[in-house]
Amino acid sequence: MRFVAGAVFLLSVLACAPVARAEKAVVAVAANFLEVAQTLAPLFEQESGHAVSFAVGSTGKLYAQILHGAPFDVLLAADRERPSRLVQEGPGVPGTQFTYAIGILTLWSADAALLTDNAASVLASDKVQHVAMADPALAPYGLAAQQVVARLPRSDLISGKIVLAPDIGGVFTLVATGNAQAGFVALSSVLSPRNPNAGSRWDIPANLYAPVRQDAVLLRHGERNAAAIAFLSFLRSPAAQTVIRTRGYRLTTD
Repeated sequence: MRFVAGAVFLLSVLACAPVARAEKAVVAVAANFLEVAQTLAPLFEQESGHAVSFAVGSTGKLYAQILHGAPFDVLLAADRERPSRLVQEGPGVPGTQFTYAIGILTLWSADAALLTDNAASVLASDKVQHVAMADPALAPYGLAAQQVVARLPRSDLISGKIVLAPDIGGVFTLVATGNAQAGFVALSSVLSPRNPNAGSRWDIPANLYAPVRQDAVLLRHGERNAAAIAFLSFLRSPAAQTVIRTRGYRLTTD
């Protein structure tokens, strides 16, 4: 009987002992990176035991939502500016900001023949009535596209054809549905397994736009969230970086 009583007591102690508790983080992610983040999520959850969910939008809109108290734990922005501002303004945790990916801008058309030769001239031709880009005030890829257009021959003519979408996902939709003959999108969108139409594309020379350095930052709401901290660490792991690179991004180590 003494042995049984002792065993019961030991089990009670173990039941009360602290254990690693799985947590869930809410990650605000720029639209261009959502699909990659969704690919990374099960790898992270299997490795860490934590869970992660995503809120998507343009970087500008996510930034505004965070300033107004949105309960996000992490921001994966499409620029460096907004994470830096969040650190300066309070919602971002100092010392946690880093570049997780460098975006590649491409001009894409659903027409497989449209951009096969001298794409810059095609934009100014009668073959193109509408050119889509993300709103430069909200989306870093839109700002990059604006920089490209300003440096192209006959930029004034091309500018008159521009139609704006709120984010890079909206640009892709405009082009995929034929509402714009071409659009400036993230290369990752074109390479996506979910894209059934490779179409034609022109990968924009890097000297035509400032690097789209995409930074992550831990937010005050997630400062004590083990899942949020673990997810940021996971983004720097070899497994995550391999996925990021193969899905159309560069890394700071490249």
